[in-house]
Amino acid sequence: MLLLKDIKLSAFADERELLALCERKLRAPCRYFRILKKSLDARDKGDIKWVYTVECSEKTVPHPPKMYEKVKKMPRVFVVGAGPAGLFCALRLLDHGIRPVLLERGKRVEERAEDVRRFRETGVLDPSSNVQFGEGGAGTFSDGKLNTQTGSPLHADVLGTFVRFGAPPETEYLNKPHIGSDRLRGIVAAMREYILSAGGEVRFGALLTDLERRGGKAVITVNGVREEADDIVLAIGHSARDTFAMLRARGFQMEQKEFAAGLRIEHPQAEIGRAQYGPRYAELPAADYKLVSHAGERAAFTFCMCPGGVVVPAASEEGGVVVNGMSDYARDGKNANSAVVVQVKKEDFHSDDPLAGVAFQREMERRAYAAAGGYRAPVQLVGDFLVGRESRAFGGVEPTYALGTSFAPAESYLPAVLVQTLRAAIPDMGRRLRGFDRPDAVLTGVESRTSSPVRILRGEDGQAIGAEGVYPCGEGCGYAGGISSAAADGLRTAELLSRKYL
Repeated sequence: MLLLKDIKLSAFADERELLALCERKLRAPCRYFRILKKSLDARDKGDIKWVYTVECSEKTVPHPPKMYEKVKKMPRVFVVGAGPAGLFCALRLLDHGIRPVLLERGKRVEERAEDVRRFRETGVLDPSSNVQFGEGGAGTFSDGKLNTQTGSPLHADVLGTFVRFGAPPETEYLNKPHIGSDRLRGIVAAMREYILSAGGEVRFGALLTDLERRGGKAVITVNGVREEADDIVLAIGHSARDTFAMLRARGFQMEQKEFAAGLRIEHPQAEIGRAQYGPRYAELPAADYKLVSHAGERAAFTFCMCPGGVVVPAASEEGGVVVNGMSDYARDGKNANSAVVVQVKKEDFHSDDPLAGVAFQREMERRAYAAAGGYRAPVQLVGDFLVGRESRAFGGVEPTYALGTSFAPAESYLPAVLVQTLRAAIPDMGRRLRGFDRPDAVLTGVESRTSSPVRILRGEDGQAIGAEGVYPCGEGCGYAGGISSAAADGLRTAELLSRKYL
């Protein structure tokens, strides 16, 4: 086996040249050839290159499937939530021979997609089936970005599993892999069908309303029906506010968790492409960016950047406006959008209540709803925002938010410290990415659900402090920050749970 690192090809070359290069270095035909990593180096816009790490061999190299030790005793395990944490937890439990019951408060992804479409077109919200709730979790209606900065050894396992269920092969090796919301829905459905075929159970419209421990068992109430289980995995997602409240009432140890909040910013995708790649940008994948600024009182940064995407309504409660970003696999829309957000600190909550961050989010969302006069999102142009002036007309950037927009100043719904920090940060970011602070770029509010405002405390064994057999898991419980890290935490939780029965 020959491992070749830092192989560079022009970004405009035929990738078949890579195989020829490897064969020259191997001095033999490649019967085994695998790309391990691929990233775009655009630092020199006159010489943009793909950079590869490749392994190859003149012999065929078999890759036998990974084997998992099977449990000696079959426990009854409920996994609450069918987002990435819950789905991947269920898949790994099946690897160990445990047949879980997967509970999802929302609908299966096909029906959920229709409810999301209906909300975008009519403004009629289904609180149980929307961008936040339903099979696949919140990430299903984003961009399907799978990059992570956690460094978890489980990340490769996560990517391989996505490919196994239908993601493009390059998902395993691209530096910034993404699946796209359109393809992700089919992958989620394929995971569900596998869970069912392997002996698991999946229930939709299954809302957890109570959880307690009795006699060594977990007793849960779902849709008014009580059931016993040996173990419960809580993969409830960052917007399960009613579940947070129930768990607090039941005495679960919880703490406030800091997050970030702010706005969505939209630019023409072509402008981002020219700024990042130069004149031949159209021949390359849709350009993205990641920016951080310390120019203001607090750190500000871009988050969940969606090339060629749209800003979507993401509310899960009546009377609140929430926005998110979404791209399909092709990323071929006219606009780029990204969250541009500011650290929200515990001191901002003005309360010791573990759920004070939830109240902080809800207040912004309701004020945004009032400012826009309903589910129409409040918007302001960057040039007007920077000087505290109300906008009156759009310029060269048209918003993509489907339910319509209303001009309203960000001060009417964002706390002052967030507004002041963003006013310092956006021009600072513009100095590093040309056009980022263009005066007619559109700011849309409110981006409030960047991560969970709550952490449910757990020990090294993965179990909730003081609640044996209950496993807080994923982003909602405060242990992840995106699709990949949530999926990895689901795998980790399944491994910890399974150990008890091996």
